[in-house]
Amino acid sequence: MRFHKWVFVLLVCCAALAGCSDNREGAETTEPSFSKLLVRENEPFLREYAPMPENIQWLTNDIDPVFASPDAEKGGLFRAALLSFPMTFRVVGPDSNGSFRSAILDNQLSLINIHPNTGNIIPELATHWAFAPDKKTMYFKLDKDARWSDGRPVTGWDFVYTLTFMRSEHIIAPWYNDYYTREIEQVMVYDDHTIGVKSTKAVPDLHLKLGISPTPEHFFHPLDKEFTYRYNWAVVPNTGPYQISEFKKGRYIRFARKIDWWAKDRRYFKHRFNVDTVQYSVIRDFNLQWEHFKKGRLETFGLVQPKYWYDKSKTRVIENGYVHRIWFFNDLPRPSLGMWLNQDKEVFSESYRRLAFAHAMNIDKVIEKVLRGDYFRLAQPFFGYGDYTDLTISARKYDVSRVESLMTGQGWHRADDGIWSRDGQRFSVTVTYGYDDHMPQLVVLKEEARKAGIELQLEKLDSSAMFKKFLEKQHDVAWMGWSTGMRPSYWQGWHSDNAHKPQTNNITNTDDPQLDALIDQYRESLDEAERIRLSKAIQNKIHEVCAYVPTFMVPYVRIAYWRWLKLPSFHGTRMSENLFDPFSSTVGGLFWMDPDLYDQTLSAMKQGTALPPVTLIDDRFKVTKDSP
Repeated sequence: MRFHKWVFVLLVCCAALAGCSDNREGAETTEPSFSKLLVRENEPFLREYAPMPENIQWLTNDIDPVFASPDAEKGGLFRAALLSFPMTFRVVGPDSNGSFRSAILDNQLSLINIHPNTGNIIPELATHWAFAPDKKTMYFKLDKDARWSDGRPVTGWDFVYTLTFMRSEHIIAPWYNDYYTREIEQVMVYDDHTIGVKSTKAVPDLHLKLGISPTPEHFFHPLDKEFTYRYNWAVVPNTGPYQISEFKKGRYIRFARKIDWWAKDRRYFKHRFNVDTVQYSVIRDFNLQWEHFKKGRLETFGLVQPKYWYDKSKTRVIENGYVHRIWFFNDLPRPSLGMWLNQDKEVFSESYRRLAFAHAMNIDKVIEKVLRGDYFRLAQPFFGYGDYTDLTISARKYDVSRVESLMTGQGWHRADDGIWSRDGQRFSVTVTYGYDDHMPQLVVLKEEARKAGIELQLEKLDSSAMFKKFLEKQHDVAWMGWSTGMRPSYWQGWHSDNAHKPQTNNITNTDDPQLDALIDQYRESLDEAERIRLSKAIQNKIHEVCAYVPTFMVPYVRIAYWRWLKLPSFHGTRMSENLFDPFSSTVGGLFWMDPDLYDQTLSAMKQGTALPPVTLIDDRFKVTKDSP
């Protein structure tokens, strides 16, 4: 379970995965080969088995509902798009925190997972699990059939090596260094297929913390200072259903399904991960991706943006029934979409100016006028976590009179152009964004902010350049969002340990001793009730700091897909964010391709024969705007 995966997400959900890019044209085609990527010696080291504790009460779960269709067929090529090529295939270290990272991580299984509808623990690499009386330790029986991509068996020592790897200074990943030192104390090996994982402290929901993934020691050992360079384009062995089989830098990345994948007949994996090949091609503009989709060169396209759902969908391939549409509501923690203010910039160094900025952002008008009322207003960055979310926090409203009061109270005045000024300084900031489709939203915010005396200058960058600028802390305002986990995680984005330094997720440079103390207590707490109380206190403190302006919440997915793609009758799960996610071990791989429908569709198009248009609306998991 990849519960600590912080990845930036688009402000609008799209069919494409937007990665980071390497713009070098003419890069060679690479046929990955484990033997060619790096030649090294496997130095032996002492392996000692720990004595097995007595009276372990083993648990498993083979009774929860299966969430795949027995009608699924194997085969086919699924074509998707990237806005830019990733800067690395590493999942840790510099430049690794782009969204394409999830495609790699999703093919690395964990000990256990969470059923996407019931929330119960289900097997993944472990067939059984147990909880120790100390409330800090879990035991796991590994699936003896589990294999790495290169055919080697997965053993308990691969989980021991995860700690060695994640604690190493050579990976240049401070968050992972800290987490696997402060949070995970030890991995004990009782035999090659029985292990224990021990937390540094007892915590509620221990299974969310200790269901770690293995790391292939035979591939990485030994680690050294050349790690980030040596493994930048390495195709690392994994345990999931797909592996990168081919790529050309700047052009495409291809994944191949493992025909003899060891887990293909396991209860919660059967009838999933059906297409033979997944290919991501770099198409650097959403409008161009839309044109490729309409020509049948991409299998799906995201229609979350109203202009695509309402306007651009009025096109021949949809009206003639060759392409279907679905509006599917989900119910899960919401990405923290919004505007992130850099407090290391003078303009945001004082709280009253951050507060004035927040009250000058007319998000509600953007939702009403640009987004046609389909999006919901997000209240704060940690929404949708049940008891861990403070529902009393409300997003600040657009209020010109409040801005006036804040600014005049500090000696500012309106200049001739209407912008607040003082001692030669103007309240003018640059909002950096990465996607053309966001401009209409930002234009409305710019016009409304000017009425409140604040000038927004809009800066569009390539998606990789945009995210690099954010991580280097060079922005004024970052227009972006972060993905979520099963529980709120605060240290990465809000603790001063990660402020005033590049390549960390604290892009607001928040450095507040009171907030630090709350986050430290939250991380150290042994009691669930206390963690819930601290979580809400942290959220209120973040709200008070006002370095983040929440924007939108989109509790659904809308997708156009060619009719040869098939979904189960239930379409998706409560946690499905993309019905055509090819990889996620939690919710992915539910769709398949029907070759007969493919031939039928192409024949109808060639003959000009219209088929019945199809638009599906599935609101089984719909929540109201006021729901937690």
